[in-house]
Amino acid sequence: MSQTDLEIVVDDPTAPEDDSPSITSTSTVEIIACLLLLALAAILGYDNWRTGASWDSTGPEPGYFPFYLSLVLGGGSLYGLIAAVVARRGASETFVTRAQGRRVMAVFVPTLLFCLVTQFLGLYVASFLLIAGFMRAIGKIALWKSLLTALLFTAVMFVTFDIAFDVIMPKGPLEAAFGY
Repeated sequence: MSQTDLEIVVDDPTAPEDDSPSITSTSTVEIIACLLLLALAAILGYDNWRTGASWDSTGPEPGYFPFYLSLVLGGGSLYGLIAAVVARRGASETFVTRAQGRRVMAVFVPTLLFCLVTQFLGLYVASFLLIAGFMRAIGKIALWKSLLTALLFTAVMFVTFDIAFDVIMPKGPLEAAFGY
């Protein structure tokens, strides 16, 4: 038996249930994605046409190449949209179930909050909160282990980036209180 024939099956007690209702179908997501890309292509095409999408005496104007790239993006989006609409007439496949969506949101929402908190508290405090929060809430790891791991990781990041390599990172009031 070759290595590619082996299958590892792990029962995950927290895995989403198989009978979870569908939130949306694959074809709906494809159509929405193509429409968004088509809108982006139209905006980019208009803006690059406005800044100049032709040749002048010195060569191409600033919007020449981006304009034609937006046409390619628009053409690809139209093709994808037509293909998705034609394929929609067949059987609809589930893109995401309610249980899967809940699990995705359990990661997406804290990550989005991390980006927002970084603006006010700095990268290191936000990283500490994100790591400790994920370990505790999603990993169900003991509080003291979560806090210790987050503290050690954040300290190593600080020493590596701010002290050893002198990289400018977003800082907050805590770093300012320590003079960084």
